[in-house]
Amino acid sequence: MPRKTRASKKPAAAEVGDVINISDDFDLGDSGASKTFPLQCSSLRKGGHVMLKGQPCKIVEMSTSQPGKHGHAKVHIVGMDIFSGKKYEDICPSSHSMSVPHVKREDYQVIGVWDEYVNLLDNKGVSRSDVRLPEGELGKEICTRFEADEEIVVTLMTAMDQEMICGLKKLPK
Repeated sequence: MPRKTRASKKPAAAEVGDVINISDDFDLGDSGASKTFPLQCSSLRKGGHVMLKGQPCKIVEMSTSQPGKHGHAKVHIVGMDIFSGKKYEDICPSSHSMSVPHVKREDYQVIGVWDEYVNLLDNKGVSRSDVRLPEGELGKEICTRFEADEEIVVTLMTAMDQEMICGLKKLPK
């Protein structure tokens, strides 16, 4: 009598007309694009961006030490968080790589200000109302100029899934 094994039981192939159920697991994925890219420490420059202590920072100060007898040259980096303004420091061998965030700046026209949010319009005609009004002087100036019926443009900076209004100018005619 032939012996039955699990390998001998093959599932039936789907035929034309069969309904195939696909789970909705794809909703949780992203495009696969990274939020950062590696760059050698010696290639970083003042005014550029770098990840320090897990935060996207603008480099405000940089110094390189000479290599020791058995060591590498070290790069001392001081950066300011681009969203909070907090100061971070790090030291890295110049031959090693550090993560650099993808920072994107876009201009939007202000079409409304409600409570703590700003209604924005991009150059393609798409509006957004999910951007918070910045705190401090910049937020007050946006409100004042909008209430005075000035046509203004704000610069929205985006990095690491965070965004913030970082600039303001009058709409060019």
